Amino acid sequence: MHLSPAGQWMAISAVRLRGVSIALACRAFQISESCYRYERKLSDENAEIADWLVRLTTAHRTWGFGLCFLYLRNVNGFVWNHKRVRRIYRAFELNLRIKPKKRKRRLRPKGFQLDGVKFHGRSLSIRLFGWPAAMASRVALR
Repeated sequence: MHLSPAGQWMAISAVRLRGVSIALACRAFQISESCYRYERKLSDENAEIADWLVRLTTAHRTWGFGLCFLYLRNVNGFVWNHKRVRRIYRAFELNLRIKPKKRKRRLRPKGFQLDGVKFHGRSLSIRLFGWPAAMASRVALR
């Protein structure tokens, strides 16, 4: 027996209009009784999930499905099924968006002042302390 929306609809109409028992209608249309009693979730909840996902992905551009779902579950306290949330996430094609690359920012040494004289980089050690003995010997050998 398999889940068939058309079979479910026909079984429900046979029970209501003809007065047939549920078990007989399910056997006649080859659906299970759990399929007969199945009711879809409200689409209002799906719209709420979609609204949350769109807001999260626009606010946090580097977040994928996993971070969005964990935020909804752990921070906001929603208890939606992850398969349902992923289905809506993919229906809105949020999985196909191009996420910005994370670039490393290089720290560049900034100049600083000491007694009114501005120094940059290694020039401070040379000007204050002179050439170290090891450096002086290398320069002399060349």
